[in-house]
Amino acid sequence: MKIAVCIKQVVTREWQLRVNEQKTWIRDQDASFELNEPDAYALEEALRLKEKHGGEVIVCCAGPARATQVIREALARGADRAIHVESDALATADASVVADALAAAIADEKVDLVLTGLQSDDQGFGQVGVILAERLGMPHATIIMAIEKTEGGLRVKRELEGGWFQWVGLPMPALLTIQSGINQLRYATLKGIMAAKKKEIKKAAAPAASAQAPRITSLYFPEKGKQTQIIPGTPAEAAKALVTRLREEARAL
Repeated sequence: MKIAVCIKQVVTREWQLRVNEQKTWIRDQDASFELNEPDAYALEEALRLKEKHGGEVIVCCAGPARATQVIREALARGADRAIHVESDALATADASVVADALAAAIADEKVDLVLTGLQSDDQGFGQVGVILAERLGMPHATIIMAIEKTEGGLRVKRELEGGWFQWVGLPMPALLTIQSGINQLRYATLKGIMAAKKKEIKKAAAPAASAQAPRITSLYFPEKGKQTQIIPGTPAEAAKALVTRLREEARAL
């Protein structure tokens, strides 16, 4: 089984976020970075499928040069080789631009399965995987909590709302977006770290961005504010009005 895993480098959760001078992204020159957590679970699931069924795990990353950090980490954990679509513009690109870049890199690999994390820890749109599936012409399923290989393809377990789950059958090749917690993550061993230095990282050029691609025009932290409102009427009327506002305006109920 030939599996491609899409990963992303994101700012660590412990780093104090600061907006850059242009107000278009965070100031990341002095930030610390890590592997996007849902992508780490996707990588682990790919490695487990390889150990069970054989094959190859290819890591694909679309991002600036600094993203080599998480690519090397993925190779140290057990991935066989990597493809890096390198461009500074991809650090802040939206889901459609990133999906186009990944699709161009993966298309010629003829993979059986593509795994992505459910969403990224920075933008959190949860759209790269489903757009990538469309670009590659693959069936897809999202929020995956278990994967079983069958004679005709795959059987996967999806997490739904309210604690419900759904089992779905898919032919291969297919794309799955992986939910955090699907497995127990492994860490890179010293042997794996040393071996990663010799593994291939293929560089790929990013496709030209469309003039219609969305871009961030302004980014800011929400301002904190306080406001007091007096609700007139009898206690019963005030209580009824308060419940209505909590439900319809504050959406706290």
